[in-house]
Amino acid sequence: MRVFASIDEVHASCRELKRQGRRLGLVPTMGALHQGHLTLVRAARSSCDVVVVSIFINPLQFGPKEDFSHYPRDLERDRQVLEPEGVDIVFAPTAEEMYPSGSATYIVVERLSEKLCGRSRPGHFRGVTTIVAKLFHIVEPDVAFFGQKDAAQSAIIRKMVQDLNFDIDLVIVPTVREPDGLALSSRNAYLSPEQRKAATVLYRALMRVQTLADKGERDAAVLAKAGKEVVQQEPAVRLDYFEVVDPNTLERVKDISRGALIAVAGFLGETRVIDNIVLTGSGQARGPDLKNS
Repeated sequence: MRVFASIDEVHASCRELKRQGRRLGLVPTMGALHQGHLTLVRAARSSCDVVVVSIFINPLQFGPKEDFSHYPRDLERDRQVLEPEGVDIVFAPTAEEMYPSGSATYIVVERLSEKLCGRSRPGHFRGVTTIVAKLFHIVEPDVAFFGQKDAAQSAIIRKMVQDLNFDIDLVIVPTVREPDGLALSSRNAYLSPEQRKAATVLYRALMRVQTLADKGERDAAVLAKAGKEVVQQEPAVRLDYFEVVDPNTLERVKDISRGALIAVAGFLGETRVIDNIVLTGSGQARGPDLKNS
């Protein structure tokens, strides 16, 4: 496993591998790796000749009052986690490498970037799409792998790929959960034991919506109300949003007859936790499409 910090070095290495006809898979991460990340790595390993994992805590996607300075950083530990997974290249640049002095160009997917998490985290998705576009240009992967837990992010990146004609397939891998349903996240480490227990209410709320949909409920307002009521039973959680939206446009829908993304976000103290499920028009939960190019 080779570790690069230089854009020029990783770009040249990936270019050479592609010249040899190798199929490259990219897994973008911010480090603090957990089993959710490793599931992405294994999906890449199973379908690509070469697996590239980027580790970069992107300052552009953190707001001024968010946790950039405290976000967990341990490259050596992440490297050790990746070594047994057959990762070929780790790209771990500095902020100065990715955003040299004078950088002034951003990628913005308008409208979608203001939905869900984008509404409460202004500028967040601009930071996400800018760094992902840069990684796509640097690595030039054939396939990029993202997690369903960040459903809004996946929809926005999919739109960027379409609009900017990136010749890249996107693979969206189902959310990995703890046995009690809590979606794996690097930020879960911030939670106290009491907060960790309270956070499972988000998944319980989603399961309440799932149950109602399975019984035939199609009215989005009824489903959202039921989900919110579950979250509000847990006083430790301050609800940010609970919405029923189109999985592609992130616009609110009136009913789920054509399928819907059920998305929730809440705060436990200063820690923000998100989760979601995707329902088909029949109301059944489904995994996202594996390829969206």
